Amino acid sequence: MTLKLFDEENRQAPRRVTLVRLAGEIARALVGVGRIAVEGEVYRPRVSRGGWTFFTLRDRAAQMEVVLPSSAAKRSRAVDGERVCVTGKLQWANEQGRLQLLADEVVPVGAGAVAELIAETRRRLEAEGLLGVRQRPVPVLPALIGVVCGADAAVRRDIESVVAARFPGYPVVFEETTVSGPGASLSIVEALRSVVDVPGVDVVILARGGGDGPSLLPWSTEEVCRAVAACPVPVVSAIGHESDRPLCDEVADLRCGTPSIAAAAVVPHREELAARFDRCLVSAGASLAARFGEAQRRTGSVDPGQALGATIERAELRLERGGQRIGDCHPSRQLRMCRQRLAGVDWRRPLGEIIGRAKGRLAADGRHLEALSPRRTLERGYAVVSGPTGEVLRFATDVTPGDGIEIELAEGALSASVTQVKSAQ
Repeated sequence: MTLKLFDEENRQAPRRVTLVRLAGEIARALVGVGRIAVEGEVYRPRVSRGGWTFFTLRDRAAQMEVVLPSSAAKRSRAVDGERVCVTGKLQWANEQGRLQLLADEVVPVGAGAVAELIAETRRRLEAEGLLGVRQRPVPVLPALIGVVCGADAAVRRDIESVVAARFPGYPVVFEETTVSGPGASLSIVEALRSVVDVPGVDVVILARGGGDGPSLLPWSTEEVCRAVAACPVPVVSAIGHESDRPLCDEVADLRCGTPSIAAAAVVPHREELAARFDRCLVSAGASLAARFGEAQRRTGSVDPGQALGATIERAELRLERGGQRIGDCHPSRQLRMCRQRLAGVDWRRPLGEIIGRAKGRLAADGRHLEALSPRRTLERGYAVVSGPTGEVLRFATDVTPGDGIEIELAEGALSASVTQVKSAQ
């Protein structure tokens, strides 16, 4: 029975298609495979003039051509004979009539190769002066804290516990992303951009649990380091544990050994902050009192009459010197006239008049302000009504039946409840 069915299938007429259509069907079938990550050995890599890298990925039983675009070269390493993990998608090349793997990144597998890749990235970043260049201070009281972390509940729980202990309810926004494995570096960059775009974010924490060299490799890629360096707000790096030092630590503004330490460095301590504000207020008050006392002392030591007398004496001296320069051939009539005018001037009178006029204007302004005072309005029988949240009510529709209101009178206040709302006709 099985042989009969097999023969019947072979005797069926083949479906005739054009070569272009067949290539299209192959391409559409490859879409269903999706994005893949496959390991193998790099064989005969070569780089084109445009910066594209071509090599064969092989193991003991199979091989496949790999194409690496120039845009992905900085986060990849393809060395002949090295074992790597290639992340990408399958592609049918119509011109060559072959199947190839279009790579997003090529990451070495093995501690030695990973260390060499990080060393290459370090050399490029150091050449551009991006390592350890800036260390912006973390804001004392950030409006909003952004956190980039993985979906691991432990890291987020550690940060939330620190927030609850230091300042319960402090605003923190979390952006979860892939933190290790193929494609993690691009995901980290996108997550960092997303959290920075949230209005009010003043500082960002990059948080991840511990891991070995290959699992922490995305945090040492050139894309992530450049994104951290270009971040418009300070970045705190808390990747791995105390012994783990990815390259993003050297680009960030602050490096912490664990996510909990990073949270403690960013989240203000509520009680300490209150005590600090109290000390600032006391210091400011003492400084103001000292300055006011010094101003009073200096003002009290001024004698207007003595100052005016000294000024007159200096003026007389200048006039006498001017008369001497004129010589004996000219009479000193002008000098005598100036002396007579100075003697006839009451220097205290204009000063007294100025002070008197200033007092009069000040009293008039005080009376005007007193007339405009809300307290005067209340004394004429009016009242100020505040809503449930303390805002002054101007429209009846600002409250609803059952809301509590406060009525301020000229003397004292009343608490009432709204039973009916009548809108203006």
